[in-house]
Amino acid sequence: MKKARYIRLADLVSTAIQEGKLAPGTKLPTHRAFAEQFNVALATATRAYGELERRDMIVGEAGRGTFVRDLGLPPTLGVRQTASNGLIDLVFNMPGDAADADMLRTGLRRLAAAGDLEAMLRYQPHGGRTHERRIIAESLAATLGSIDPECLLVTSGGQHGLATIALGLLGRGDRIATDTLTYPGFKSIAALQGLDLVPVEGRHGVMEPDDLERKCRARKLRAVYLMPTVHNPLGSVMDEATRLRLVEIARAHDLLLIEDAAYAFLEPDPPPSLIALAPERTIHVGGFSKSLATGLRLGYLIAPMTHTDRLLEAIRATTWNAPALISGLVSGWVEDGTLANSEETRRRDGAERQQLCQTVFDGRSILSHRNAGFAWLPLEKGVRAEPIVTRLKERGISASGAEPFATTVAVPQALRLAFGGVPKDELEEVFQIVRKAVDRASMS
Repeated sequence: MKKARYIRLADLVSTAIQEGKLAPGTKLPTHRAFAEQFNVALATATRAYGELERRDMIVGEAGRGTFVRDLGLPPTLGVRQTASNGLIDLVFNMPGDAADADMLRTGLRRLAAAGDLEAMLRYQPHGGRTHERRIIAESLAATLGSIDPECLLVTSGGQHGLATIALGLLGRGDRIATDTLTYPGFKSIAALQGLDLVPVEGRHGVMEPDDLERKCRARKLRAVYLMPTVHNPLGSVMDEATRLRLVEIARAHDLLLIEDAAYAFLEPDPPPSLIALAPERTIHVGGFSKSLATGLRLGYLIAPMTHTDRLLEAIRATTWNAPALISGLVSGWVEDGTLANSEETRRRDGAERQQLCQTVFDGRSILSHRNAGFAWLPLEKGVRAEPIVTRLKERGISASGAEPFATTVAVPQALRLAFGGVPKDELEEVFQIVRKAVDRASMS
């Protein structure tokens, strides 16, 4: 069967890119100019460009044009990218400490001495063991208020918690309001579940209530996904007045509030959480990967009792129950103060790294939380992130642009630097390399 004309044109351009005839960063003709060049209809040219984007051969940048992608970089940069082949990783935030291994040894010894090990080899209640749910709920009272342990469900990490919400409470085609920059993991879940993400404008990661109101009036929304306390990737903390206004809108339009608290522990004095302000419609998602260790996949959901049965069904369908060994370890660390100590260590370490980051990038705009191991570096007008990411890769550093975080068609040009796992004695040199790459791109 003869290929459609737009497919043949896409094949032609793909071959030129793969053979190096069109170098990474080459600006392609406008759709109209492409149509005139090949004597085809404008619609055919548009479909050809769409096919090339689908193949991850090109990338469109609003207001600037269409460019050839660097095929050496993963198309979903920051979502599936790993710092392989010895690259220094500024993509994934992996805080850690040499003492973590001792923490694990101590925790395992405590479990071994506790007695009822055989119970950990059996199926567990879908939502977690009662006493562990109580321990976690009580530990959260200082920041979230009183939590009924029956409303707290243990999950296999915060990401699993978000997936559980999508499977249990949301359906294909549901519209979910999000920030214009949001957590890539939630974008992945939305894509798999067929959710329609509706970007809402804001400033530095704080959603604008008036724009959410406009979006609600324009079309029916099902939920709002927010990171009000230490936003990822911008590090912002939403003020109480904005939270109250968002709650008011959610009540007026019967919206579910999904509160992601993955990094909330970094803020020592947060405003009231959404679940404290609107417990009847908030699903609070938390976990221990960022505060204890990324390899310990344990998290929790706190939800109104009206939603717990559906969420339990989703947990049962995906993992049956969280691993008993890990939940036993973590609940023990909650009880003996290890978690609180680890959170304080992470805050202190993040503050030191942020100070170094601010020093090296002095004079450039940096968006971050003062205790976070990550920062957002907006680029100057006319400067593209992809060539900088390519240059850094050549220098042995893996970094991410804005694309994985963006929910808008127009992707901002910025770098997201996650430096929580870079050895401290290497960090200044790494920052200097990034700074030089950004400065060089700004001058070219």
